[in-house]
Amino acid sequence: MTSPALQPAARESGEATARDPGAAPRPDGEDEPPRLDVSIVVPVQVADAEVDQVVAALGGELDRLGRTWECILVFDGVRGAAFDKARALRDRLGDQLQIVSFKNPFGESMCLSAGYETARGRYVLTSPQYVQVDPAELGPMLEQLEEGADFVTPWRKPRVDPVLNRIQSSLFNWLMRRIIRMEFHDMNCYLRMIRREVLDDVSIYGDMYRFLPVIAFRQGFRVVEVPVRHLKEWGQGGFYGFGVYVRRFLDILGVMFLTKFTMKPLRFFGTIGALFVLVGGAILSVVVWQRIFLGAGLYGRPIFLLAMMSVVLGVQIIGFGLVGEIIIFTQARNLREYRIERIYE
Repeated sequence: MTSPALQPAARESGEATARDPGAAPRPDGEDEPPRLDVSIVVPVQVADAEVDQVVAALGGELDRLGRTWECILVFDGVRGAAFDKARALRDRLGDQLQIVSFKNPFGESMCLSAGYETARGRYVLTSPQYVQVDPAELGPMLEQLEEGADFVTPWRKPRVDPVLNRIQSSLFNWLMRRIIRMEFHDMNCYLRMIRREVLDDVSIYGDMYRFLPVIAFRQGFRVVEVPVRHLKEWGQGGFYGFGVYVRRFLDILGVMFLTKFTMKPLRFFGTIGALFVLVGGAILSVVVWQRIFLGAGLYGRPIFLLAMMSVVLGVQIIGFGLVGEIIIFTQARNLREYRIERIYE
């Protein structure tokens, strides 16, 4: 199901928007504006973002390729030099550059959602707030979309950031491949080329923007990984805080649940609950055997209480899974886990 935040929204101030091909004709008889080839969406989260370089590099390459484009800069509650550069670009480029500004920071996922609502292009190109990848790689990425791919995700090869960052990124991507059974090598590169239909069906929230290739693949879209030339990398070097690693681990668990157990919650919760019940039940069996045959008392034995709590907790977790199964059953007609590419008649 598509999040309401991702539904295409009409532009304000009377500006025209591209509509679905099957939409009714305009009452005033005017022609539909031609849909652009590419919409570049750039979340801006720091005041010194290199928005002018991003627009010049990506827009210049799309011009060289003969593609029509627009750029949407989404400011995540920030101002400063980057905002001033964006306004200067707006004065020079006109409607080819759109500026969306949040009053407060809401995160990269909401920036991408807001950018998508404004986008008019057949393809959406998401980019970091600096030139991370050689713009010349846009040609091969567009070729993949023209050949039938729905989502093109890059693989920075070779990497140019610090060695420790590369090691941590490699471990993260290796763990993702082992858990989710995907062969993607670079989940942390955000220069992605996406067919518009993908964002109609895939919800973006929280930190899920990082895992968009996985979610799109699980929903039946064709996702292609393309090696690209890495130019530079922003961000912290070395070890991150403990909280960052915990959040990454929780993100992986969240993606694993969304991609494997969304339609089968009892398998997930039932497995965990059964483990608690088995461990607690085994301990209780030993304690009861000691009480019956050896005369050992139950008073003053914390292991007995822990075993009881483990059994009760396991039953509750299994109950969560059963409730999830009931919800899925009652809403089955409104849920669809597959995507039909084409019907041959």
